[in-house]
Amino acid sequence: MKAILIDDEKNNLINLEQLLKTYCPTVEVIATAINAIEGKSALLQYHPDLVFLDIQMPGKNGFELLRELPQYDFEVIFVTAFDQYAIQAVRFAAVDYLLKPVNIEELQAAVGRATAKSRDKKKNIQLENLIQLLQGKQEDHRIALTTLKETRFIRTPEIIRCESSNNYTLFFLAGGEKLTASRPIFEYEELLKEYGFIRCHQSHLVNRKYVKSWVKEDGGYLLLDNGHQVPVSRNKKEVVAWALKA
Repeated sequence: MKAILIDDEKNNLINLEQLLKTYCPTVEVIATAINAIEGKSALLQYHPDLVFLDIQMPGKNGFELLRELPQYDFEVIFVTAFDQYAIQAVRFAAVDYLLKPVNIEELQAAVGRATAKSRDKKKNIQLENLIQLLQGKQEDHRIALTTLKETRFIRTPEIIRCESSNNYTLFFLAGGEKLTASRPIFEYEELLKEYGFIRCHQSHLVNRKYVKSWVKEDGGYLLLDNGHQVPVSRNKKEVVAWALKA
């Protein structure tokens, strides 16, 4: 894997390059850059397999750099200090990221995933989705759902509800399709809360637009447009009441 490192702090570049040399010997660093201008030039010149990209840089940030590129035929691992908005966007698009200071095991895992995806030699659809996510209106956003066989991109209004299944999450889509995503439901609660989804029960997450009524007998449940009944737990009643009034 030929890699380019882009970060405005030279110490971070030196540290990451050393970590890759020591713990990820399959990665060869072919260039480094300390800003978006140098980074874009290096990307167009060297055509890497993998890019480690800082998000917050003076001048143009990492997202702005990506927007200027003609195509995405490489894998990206964002390396950043904590930035809630940026990380939420990256997670929504299922693009890998590492927090500074870089954890060695997380670095190795991210490199492993990038290596596996790079073998397909396809354009990076997840990265394209991230750029569209950052530019588009909220209702047009597509969330990347990683299943055992593929990564599917689903528009948030098409999701009726989510149901927990151990460390997996079942997605019930408009049209009747079901998908099993390989992440726990609490992660999707965080990602979807800005899109009108209500966590009405420990095991259930519901898109408010599909709620027909809140039936308060028999323990309480949400009746959906398709006839499904989703339970409301006792400790979620106030949350549900507030969300349905909003």
